[in-house]
Amino acid sequence: MKNAAVILSSDELMLSGEVYMPDECGKSFPAVCLCHGIPAVPYDPNEKNGYADLAARFCQSGFVALTFNFRGAGPSQGNIDMLGWTHDLSSAVDFLDMLPEVDKRKMCLLGSSGGAAVSIYTAALNTRIAAVAAFACPAEFNFWGNGFSPQKLVDRFREIGIIKDPGFPASIDEWLQGFEAIKPLNYIDRIAPRPLLLIHGDKDEVVPLDHVKRLYEKAGQPKDMVVLEGGVHRLRHDERAVNKALNWFIEKMK
Repeated sequence: MKNAAVILSSDELMLSGEVYMPDECGKSFPAVCLCHGIPAVPYDPNEKNGYADLAARFCQSGFVALTFNFRGAGPSQGNIDMLGWTHDLSSAVDFLDMLPEVDKRKMCLLGSSGGAAVSIYTAALNTRIAAVAAFACPAEFNFWGNGFSPQKLVDRFREIGIIKDPGFPASIDEWLQGFEAIKPLNYIDRIAPRPLLLIHGDKDEVVPLDHVKRLYEKAGQPKDMVVLEGGVHRLRHDERAVNKALNWFIEKMK
């Protein structure tokens, strides 16, 4: 296995990423792009967030694996913007599509939370995506149930560091419309007939369990849903979720 830092370009922003590739030469591999959720704490370059380990796991199982930071997150440029995140993921897919090591018929997405929402939206509109797995995906974004007014949400994201520029957003109302525009419930049925896997914890403290049930009901076939007993929101740290997703992708990409 070998890995290398990469820089993705999206809307003239530089996004930080890392690609992992199997050692074998002269063949193409299925690929998976790992999509993180909305950060809940400030970026700490010394903290292990689990995505590098996840990418390595997939690579060891015969996948080209790409992990990157959406705009506003980590060392990537820009400010959090959900429609912008869809542009970022499209750029990541374009990057995988250009790699000679990638089997273009087998490019997949694995998203967590907000990254799962973006993955569903992107796959619905981009038929190059062969399969999607989603950890703790919201059916829709409903910040107000957590006591946030629009301005408080912007202030909180500024504290976390995913809104960096003083004048952003120019219009809070238009910025919020981006969350509504990618609502997974409106797009999940467009993934069929490509396979879809939804994994959720029954103790998720951020996205209630009814979200995954609504998404599953709306989705077309083929689809699978796994509810993990005692599972919480950050499923990338749950070995059961990781194993299920990895084995599912291996089976679907045979």
